[in-house]
Amino acid sequence: MRSDYIIMGDADFVRLMALNPEPQLRAELEGAVVMPTSAVPPGVVTLNSRVRYIDEATGVSRDVEIVYPTEADAAAGKVSVLAPVGSALIGLSVGEQIDWIFPDGRRIRLRVEDVLTGD
Repeated sequence: MRSDYIIMGDADFVRLMALNPEPQLRAELEGAVVMPTSAVPPGVVTLNSRVRYIDEATGVSRDVEIVYPTEADAAAGKVSVLAPVGSALIGLSVGEQIDWIFPDGRRIRLRVEDVLTGD
């Protein structure tokens, strides 16, 4: 399962809060453990991370890069941090999972399998 908090680098935290995220993501960010970016441990999903996750309901695994909204490109696997999947994954560590409510009301459980790259 997920820890009671997510981990964020201070630069990511400031930039994400400046985007005025929707309430579900804002609540996660407000409860985050914020540390210097250089101190974020390996295996934590940060902005510009390429992450492999699995949808627990379907068993489908996918690799995506978590990016700022202006850099999003679905065809290239670049998902906005403000998109439902990006919001759910940011700040999680390898092995953690989260239940996230998508805009259509579905509750999806995602589990981080690997963080392939990051800042």
